[in-house]
Amino acid sequence: MRRFVILICFCFWHSLAVKGQQSYAASLISSDLKVRAGAVVRNEELTIEVKSFNQVDYRYKRVVTVLNSSADAEAKIAVWYNKTRNIKSIKATIYNEFGVPISKISLKDFRDESAASNYSLFEDSRVKRFNPAVVTYPFTLEYEYEIRSRQSLIFPEWSAIQEEGVSLEFSRFTFLCGVDFGIRFKELNYPGKVLMSTDAKGQKSYVWEVKNVKAFKAEPYSQDPSLVMPAVKVAPEKFTFQDVTGSFGNWKEYGQWMNDALLKGKDKIPEETLAMVRELIAEVDGPREKARKIYEFIQQKTRYVSVQIGIGGYEPVPASEVDRLAYGDCKGLVNYAKALLAAAGIKSYYTLVEAGNYKTDAIVDFASMNQFNHAILCIPFEKDTVWVDCTSKTLPFGYLGDFTDDRLVLACTEDGGKLLRTPKMKTDENLQMRKGTFALSAEGELVGKMTTTFAGWQYDNREALIGEPLKEQVKMLREIYPLNNLEIQAVSLQQDKGDRPKVTESLEFHARDYALINGDRYTWSLNVINRGRSLREVVNRKNPVYISRGYIDLDEIAYSLPDGYTIESRPADHNLKTDFGEFSAESTLSGNVLVYKRKLRLDEGLYPAEAYAKLVEFYQRVYEFDRAGLTLIKNK
Repeated sequence: MRRFVILICFCFWHSLAVKGQQSYAASLISSDLKVRAGAVVRNEELTIEVKSFNQVDYRYKRVVTVLNSSADAEAKIAVWYNKTRNIKSIKATIYNEFGVPISKISLKDFRDESAASNYSLFEDSRVKRFNPAVVTYPFTLEYEYEIRSRQSLIFPEWSAIQEEGVSLEFSRFTFLCGVDFGIRFKELNYPGKVLMSTDAKGQKSYVWEVKNVKAFKAEPYSQDPSLVMPAVKVAPEKFTFQDVTGSFGNWKEYGQWMNDALLKGKDKIPEETLAMVRELIAEVDGPREKARKIYEFIQQKTRYVSVQIGIGGYEPVPASEVDRLAYGDCKGLVNYAKALLAAAGIKSYYTLVEAGNYKTDAIVDFASMNQFNHAILCIPFEKDTVWVDCTSKTLPFGYLGDFTDDRLVLACTEDGGKLLRTPKMKTDENLQMRKGTFALSAEGELVGKMTTTFAGWQYDNREALIGEPLKEQVKMLREIYPLNNLEIQAVSLQQDKGDRPKVTESLEFHARDYALINGDRYTWSLNVINRGRSLREVVNRKNPVYISRGYIDLDEIAYSLPDGYTIESRPADHNLKTDFGEFSAESTLSGNVLVYKRKLRLDEGLYPAEAYAKLVEFYQRVYEFDRAGLTLIKNK
């Protein structure tokens, strides 16, 4: 009887709770939004209200239902703050699958941590974190917080589409400001129109909404998702950040403001260092070679340490500080290099870029602060332009690699900001060329010497190994080359840092039991050094096929066959040409030496979504041929 009464009470309380939180019951989520989804954002609201140039209030609310463990990250809360950004309030509630609240979370339940990353020495931000310990799915997390910011320069981008595997029921972005505060905004892939209004007191309101967006699944060889995601960027016409004020409406004005407000007066170098540089370049001819010497001097003297302080992490520390401490972040090191070059009479431009594997361009017709995450240096000469990344101690002068290549960047010139494009590496330049001489013993052991040259963006293929201890290099090489029982006896990595940089890797090695011996037969694979991978199929692919960077791999291996054996069977020569590139493999026998040659070329390009099936087929044929075996038979 007592159990029956308890059950009635529970059901009554449950019924009331569900009525009060009907929208949070997981059963009410549309079945369409559950497809490919690990979580569904039920409601998301961001409101930015500009009270004055020195006070901006943020109100954020998010309700997300986590359907399974694949989307646990969606239930993690992280709210950062610093001396210009204060948390006014924060709270959260966890609901079970029926929409019944099972836990209340307040500010005291959040961990307070430094926001400094592992590579950051100076960072003036902290973060409040909460990770719910829920293991029963589905569950719903509702949280909201209020922030007060003392700057009106940088506003976050609103993007309605969530991460991979996350659907969206509803999202709203509201921007409020007074009549004296003007904004510019840029809508990207937004399906509707902004709702604008002004109330009786002159307060302006801008509202964007998105509803019922299905989860997307990442597809191989796709473009940057931001190219198709609905998003809105907002920038002020005039602003204040700490004690800095300013305005800009285009990239030219942005670059001029950067020069005047953030870079000016930070180029002083101690006389002792200037004397060293003058001596360093005294016997060097031409500005290009002088710039190379100065860049290499900076690489030897300094190291990279992230410094996220100042104007939102956009302001470089003075060149004199970088010189004294011998370290700096990308901003500080670029400013330091610019100052040293100027002292040698060489002009250069502090340049902002959105770095990363995706080639993300600055938006041509919309200037804003938050389109960049890195700084590099542009050095214009009479006949060409050189670009350098000042954070690397090993990259050659004039080489950017795939971190900042082929994208629109902002150079802060003496005439203001200019959008320029960083160099693009062509397919024929992105080479991996390998030659090897291998000997097979009658016991199945492989002994070999091999030299591989990497050029173009493939120069980066061995960047992680350069400068590492021999033991660490051997460890990484054993992961790169999939040879069983591989024992590396000698390693050499040589850098050529000329105008066409390359890395040459030389190896000596042996591998026990490389061949399979079964009676009179001796079987082995012609290619275990550079095998192609398979590519997963995608049913009903949505995105175009995008190969962002082309390359060419060339392999030539000469095998000395074991005495007393004759070739019984070997793979036929193969030649395959497609719209994406080409593949060929052939072997020729001369006496006791079998020479195997392989070429794989993949071309950069944008192809329709339906072409993906052909790309999968191309990869599969390469995959299968790379694993084809050769059989020897023992002589009678």
